[in-house]
Amino acid sequence: MSSSKRWAKVAAVAAAAALALSACGGGADKGGTESTGAADNGGAPTGTLNLGVAYETTNYNPSTTSSALAMGSNWHVMEGLYEFDMATYEVYPALADGELKQVSDTEYEATLRADAKFSDGTPVTTKDYLESWTRTTDETSIYKQFFEMVDSVEAKDDSTLVFKLKYPFANLAQRLVNVKVIPASSTQEEMTAFPVGTGPYKYESITDTAIDAVPNEFYNGSKPATVEKMHWDILKDDSARLSAALGGTIDIMETVPSALKSQVEGAGWTIQETPGYNNAFLMFNTSKAPFDKPEVRRAFHQAIDRQKLVEQGLAGDAVVASSFLPESNPVYKKAATQFDFDTEAAKAAFADAGLTEITLVTTDHAWIVNLVPQVKQDLEAAGLKVNVQSVASADLYANYADVDDPTFDLAMAPGDPSVFGQDPGIIIDWWYGDNIWTQKRTYWQNSDPESFKKLRDVIAEASQLDGDAAKAKWGEAQDLIAENAPVFPLFHRTMITGVNENKVSGFQGIGTTGLEALGVTVK
Repeated sequence: MSSSKRWAKVAAVAAAAALALSACGGGADKGGTESTGAADNGGAPTGTLNLGVAYETTNYNPSTTSSALAMGSNWHVMEGLYEFDMATYEVYPALADGELKQVSDTEYEATLRADAKFSDGTPVTTKDYLESWTRTTDETSIYKQFFEMVDSVEAKDDSTLVFKLKYPFANLAQRLVNVKVIPASSTQEEMTAFPVGTGPYKYESITDTAIDAVPNEFYNGSKPATVEKMHWDILKDDSARLSAALGGTIDIMETVPSALKSQVEGAGWTIQETPGYNNAFLMFNTSKAPFDKPEVRRAFHQAIDRQKLVEQGLAGDAVVASSFLPESNPVYKKAATQFDFDTEAAKAAFADAGLTEITLVTTDHAWIVNLVPQVKQDLEAAGLKVNVQSVASADLYANYADVDDPTFDLAMAPGDPSVFGQDPGIIIDWWYGDNIWTQKRTYWQNSDPESFKKLRDVIAEASQLDGDAAKAKWGEAQDLIAENAPVFPLFHRTMITGVNENKVSGFQGIGTTGLEALGVTVK
């Protein structure tokens, strides 16, 4: 299928996602009838599916990880009560037997799938779910912010769970996707290194360079295993993934760089392009003058020719950010504040603030590093001397941001929380919740508590609405974020995936990091 046809398909996907947004229990289960682990075509799983992935991790614990690699591989091994079809963000019952049952505006029930078992043969009970819930919503968990609306979760019996909410919330099933069920007896160490789940596959081996998964013989859900083995080659380097694709050792290539698309297509592969949430953002230390001033922060975005950045740095495979959410999100609104390229306006704002020199800290991701020359050139054209420091992502946060006395000016780094869903509350709360981003990275919660509270109030109200009312309120949130911009994207990237359709059937690229291959077969 050509790239243009893929874009047409994406448009249909976006429309389907918009229809699903206000549905409390999500869409219908597309997986067909119950199975006993065999492929839907009536035969046993066959062949090996080889995936070339672009990220690495040492943490596979579904209650703590945010790694693109772990999230992607866990989609095949772990289950929540509900799961996303990651190509459409449609919600379907996974470990739950059917959709959420609404008891009242603030109470729901879910029933576990009959005879569900972990891949070690142990039956799944509500005790396992409650322990998984506790781990996922622990005070230290990055997931806790996704469940502020939940007052309590209780077991009605061995198979029925009761969710009581603090206030009506339209998208509970979408949020419950992020609670993956693990055995109550498992330790954090076991889950970090080698998690056990209830999904159609189970891990066979996990190393620093590769992952293997095989069918879970105890799986009885609606998305059975279709291959005998899934093999992930961990290939961070772009050239290594290209070599593997050209050499035939992988069947699907994650994150094809724009510059390499022609080589991948020349080898007979199909390029799939999907609008996504992945972005490069500017993050300001608002505890330090003059970065505490919104007009100064906005001037940085004005100073950068973002369209040229997209065209030259990403070969056009991105969309300049006109709001905090990408245009593909069902509640996207073009923000009232726009950052049109204007060197002279930026120069005047910097001069008024007495700003003449800055240090720009960036991560060492290859595509981020590729953006630096133009960003530096554009900022210097606006009157600044720019010193650049490129560091590993973990070092950027550990040494510059997540400290008691931050000294950095601004940072440019990648981000994409859409692995957790496209619910605007999740995307916005990731960076603008009462969490480490606003407390220890942008410091905006302390530097401008009035604006922070105003945004939080709007988000709380939007989360209780649905339909047009919700869209309007989420629009207010996007306006507030653009006006203040302590962290704001330069653009939203197109996610590019390479597929050898001579060897693979049924694969569809997604708009976030990671690869989902449920239902995919090999020829």
